[in-house]
Amino acid sequence: MEFKKEGELDLLNEGAGIKTLDIEIADTPYERETGLMYRESMEDDQGMLFVFSNETERSFHMKNTYIPLDLIFYSSDSTVVSLFENAQPRDETSIPSNAPVPFVLEINAGKSEEWNIETGDKLRFSRDY
Repeated sequence: MEFKKEGELDLLNEGAGIKTLDIEIADTPYERETGLMYRESMEDDQGMLFVFSNETERSFHMKNTYIPLDLIFYSSDSTVVSLFENAQPRDETSIPSNAPVPFVLEINAGKSEEWNIETGDKLRFSRDY
């Protein structure tokens, strides 16, 4: 499956921009369930933002996901509450958010460290229409 840009997302630290990404938005049950499964690669300036209609603890896994990822969990006020770095391809181990979240960003493994993303950082995104 090819990447389909559906919006842009800014990673912010104390209001200053860290990085701008092109994003796909997973906001339907099917899109959230499928996520980045079966993808062979993703560009460094791309990511997938999972958007849920409620804020609750979430759990992800890497079944049928072929690329290593960093998962960043955001609260309803768009603040990073937890990170999981270097999730391994095809690993079915549960990856918990450890806090109630409505947003989860998946990016290539190693990028959260490279970009120095930390709890307390923020995100801002817009959809292409």
